[in-house]
Formats: sequence, structure tokens, C-alpha cells
Amino acid sequence: MGVSLVLDGKVALVTGGSRGIGAEIVRTFIEAGARVAFNYRQARERAEALVRDSGGPARCAAFEQELSSPADGRALVSSAVSAFGRLDILVVNHGIWPAADAPIAAMAEEQWRSTLAVNLDSVFGLVQAAVGQMQKQGPPANPAYATGHIVLISSTAGQRGEAFHADYAVTKGAIISLTKSLSSELAPRGIRVNCVAPGWVTTEMSAPALKDPELGPKIAAGIPVGRPGTPREIAGPVLFLCTPLAGFISGEVVNVNGGAVLVG
Repeated sequence: MGVSLVLDGKVALVTGGSRGIGAEIVRTFIEAGARVAFNYRQARERAEALVRDSGGPARCAAFEQELSSPADGRALVSSAVSAFGRLDILVVNHGIWPAADAPIAAMAEEQWRSTLAVNLDSVFGLVQAAVGQMQKQGPPANPAYATGHIVLISSTAGQRGEAFHADYAVTKGAIISLTKSLSSELAPRGIRVNCVAPGWVTTEMSAPALKDPELGPKIAAGIPVGRPGTPREIAGPVLFLCTPLAGFISGEVVNVNGGAVLVG
């Protein structure tokens, strides 16, 4: 019969789900049988199209929700639960990466605070509300299944830093530390917390760098497999971590970067 990665009966919330990696995670979870809620900030038409393509409001729900504070995170979890009645999976995918190089001596305090607000402050509210909901639902009938799954999206920048982007790298390093802290706290309560750390992936956000005639080849040369990843190649490991096949994995950082983090 083969091995199936299914999420039948599960409800997932994916942040930043209207495009790029987030949209592919939404599609993959829908294919696996889950009902999925996601948020967007400006891409309303894309969000509405994704809902239609995913089976309509009975299977997928999109919410226009800013994520730059703990209150924003809690509000989004509340919207997801209102739509589908429960929450089994939280995938924290959203984040900002200011594209212009900013030497630390010249980086504006506003940029520093903005990056931390979106990439960390909102995550606190999301995780806090999601954990509360998962615990309120109680353990599943099958003891082999987890009470809930949380997957935080970090980056290679969170492990080896990124010159001129210290604000971004700091937040992604903190996501890794948060993963380990939450795992220690929540694994005994049946909630599995793991992290996926992508490298360069072909998305709209990365397109200017990857298509640059000078920078693009340099980026590819630093990836042992010789190319950037695709959103689907990130969504697959995220799905796996939310299935019973990953029931004994907790507190791990899954590097999905073509081996790039190993070569400095």
C-alpha cells in the first residue's frame, strides 16, 4: 500500500500563506487532507484564488491580518479556531528580510525594531495562543498521535549569521532557540515543536538576488547541489514533521538548503 503522509481531520494555521513558501505549504497540507487557515497582508487576490483552488471556505480560509505584535498573533489564532473549531498544527512561516544592505553602524533603529516585531514579537503571540488551544483540546484518542505540532521556519542565516542583515539573522537565530526551549517544555505535554531552516529558495523575495548577473552565480556556487531550492522542497519536510512518522522528532532543526550550511 505504500507510505502515506496524511493529515485527515487536522486543522492547520500557516502564517504568510498567500505566496512563496507559505502558499506551497498551504497547498501541500490541503493535498494531505487538512483544513488550512492562513493570513495575508496585501495579496488579497492571491489569497482568494488560493482558497478557491484549495476547495473553498469549507477546506481553506484566508484572513487579512498584520503580524507585528503578540496581540496580532493571538488574533490570528482566534480567527483560525473560529473558522474550523480547533487547531492541531501551527506553521510560523511569515517574516520580513529588508533587502538593502545595512551595516550595523548605520542600521536605523526603526528597521531593527520593525524586523524584531514581525519576526519575533508576533511569533510569541501565535505560539502562546496556539499552545493554549491545543492543550484545551486535550490529547487525541490514539496515543501514538501528538496533541499538536508547531513548525517554526528559520534560515541558514540563523545559524551562521548574515553580514549587513544582522536584524534578520538575529531573529532567525532566536527562532532556533525558541524551538529548543518550546520542545523541552511542551514535548512532555504531547506537543511536538521543530524547526525547518531553508537556504536560498526561488521565491519573489529572493528573485532580485538570484537573478542578479553577478550575485546569482555566486549564490549557486555556494550551494553544493548547485541550485536554489523550490517552495515544494520546503513544504515537504514541513508536512513530514506534522505526521505520525515524525512522532519521535522534537526540538530539531531540519536544514533544507542543498548542503549550503555545511560549507560556510
